[in-house]
Amino acid sequence: MKPISVKAALPALKSVVTMAMAASLVVLSSAASAADISPAVVFDMGGKFDKSFNQGVYDGVERFKSETGVEYREFEVTNEAQREQALRRMAQRGANPVIGIGFAQGPALEKVAKEFPDTKFAIIDMVVDLPNVRSIVFKEHEGSFLVGVLAAMASESGKVGFVGGMDIPLIRRFACGYEQGAKYANADAEVVQNMTGTTPSAWNDPGRGSELTKSQFDRGVDVVYAAAGGTGVGVYQAAKDAGKLAIGVDSNQNYLHPGTMLTSMLKRVDVAAYNAFKDAMDDNWTSGIQVLGLSEEGVGWALDENNESLISEDMAAAVNAAREAIIAGDINVHDYTSDNTCNY
Repeated sequence: MKPISVKAALPALKSVVTMAMAASLVVLSSAASAADISPAVVFDMGGKFDKSFNQGVYDGVERFKSETGVEYREFEVTNEAQREQALRRMAQRGANPVIGIGFAQGPALEKVAKEFPDTKFAIIDMVVDLPNVRSIVFKEHEGSFLVGVLAAMASESGKVGFVGGMDIPLIRRFACGYEQGAKYANADAEVVQNMTGTTPSAWNDPGRGSELTKSQFDRGVDVVYAAAGGTGVGVYQAAKDAGKLAIGVDSNQNYLHPGTMLTSMLKRVDVAAYNAFKDAMDDNWTSGIQVLGLSEEGVGWALDENNESLISEDMAAAVNAAREAIIAGDINVHDYTSDNTCNY
């Protein structure tokens, strides 16, 4: 075999070196992008394992960490005074972006974002009008309308219930959409409503949630929807114990009590949190207001192996038809926060 001269092999060697250098640059570029951000999240009252709102955010940031290898800082607020302290501490330590979870973090995040104009902030469930803040809000009334349709169709008594957490306009928005959906499916439906309290502790009071639910059952309710954070755990347990049906919220909670959970109203805070971190890393960050409803797939309802036996073909067809009608503008779901009334 005739040996290959170094001169003859030179072009091929140059090609290999060039390709290796290009591959290295891609790796270095990705590493640089990851190194450029140091994300952080400040969870609100109730904790990141509340099986509802906070946990949805937790799932989103965990997905980001799993896919990118980028670690994030976190803090779980246990009292109101900690919100501003936690957000400021994250910014001081170079965290970027920083996500504040929940409407109650609005004033604190606005103050801290002004102090750190070069830091990217995001907030879920509140609007903070600053150039370095992404505000993410949802059309909860649209998703609640859909589960209201399902509740009315599943009810044998014609009475359905709602248990809210803290009595604020945001939770009234859930309740109003739910009532409108129930009465859309059954004009004679009766909707019984209770709020857990008027302070942040209302988000994490399963015992009180259970009491309110049992009281509703005593009044003839046989399907109850909870929009109450960790308090909802007590609502669902009471429904299971009584042989009634319950509807979860925010995360897919169908798995908690299969056979009891009729469905869950999905509020995709997981996607909102994931996108905030990912957009910052990919240099696709935008500030301003993001409004996520049915047409943006920001809200919806859950159907899986845990509740499929409870959802008939007629129910699925009706709720999907309502979804399409809302997106098309043929059904106008009233937003309680637009005028603080539930007139529709």
